[in-house]
Parts: sequence; C-alpha cells; structure tokens
Amino acid sequence: MPMPANLASFALHVDDVDRARSFYEAVFGWEFEPWGPPGFYLIHTGDADAPGVQGLMHKRHVPRSGEGLNGIEPTFAVDDVDAVAERVVAHGGTITLPRAVIPTVGTLIRFLDTEGNDIGAMRYEARPRG
Repeated sequence: MPMPANLASFALHVDDVDRARSFYEAVFGWEFEPWGPPGFYLIHTGDADAPGVQGLMHKRHVPRSGEGLNGIEPTFAVDDVDAVAERVVAHGGTITLPRAVIPTVGTLIRFLDTEGNDIGAMRYEARPRG
C-alpha cells in the first residue's frame, strides 16, 4: 500500500524575508529557525505536542511580476518519487524539477499539475519536523 501522500511541507516565497517573518510571528506565533543559505528559514508551526506541518520561507527566486511562483509551494510525502513522476506525465502534468537529492532531507520532484499549480513530491529520509 503506497504512502497516503499527506501534506508534509510548505514553502513561502517572499519579497522581504524580515517583513514576512515579523508578519507570521505576529499573526500565527510561528517560530523561525535559520537553516541553510542566508535568508532561508524552517518554520515551526506548532509545538512538541502538536508539531503541525513543516514550513520553509525564503526570498523569491524571481521578483513578483507575474512570472515565477506567486503562492505557497506545497510538498507531499510519498514513498516513490519516480512512480509519482511517471503518473504525473501519464496524466497530463509536467515535471519542472526532475529527481533531486537534498542531502539529509530526501529526494524531491516538482511538477505542474494540469492547471499549472506548482507541486512537490518528496521521499523524506525522516519525518519532517513541524
């Protein structure tokens, strides 16, 4: 039986990292942990008893101008990214990031669904922290 493909992670792409961090700390009480390159954060949406969903936040790769991602980038946990990639293509989606290994995290693909939504599927090495 395959993994149920639950939402495992989301990423916020922002123009101003400090402004967005302050906003989400004030609105939701999220905690931000620097991780990886400068301006890249893990977002802890819950606590030890109810960890929530792992979040990420970083500066947009492409300034918001009608091009690039202008929304939340979800990633779903799966058992087999290659099988998911095959099904994406077979059912009209487009692979935008072929199989990529992120050391200590897992193996990721990204794709556009039939409606142009940017979606990720990752085989995690360990369950994401929330």
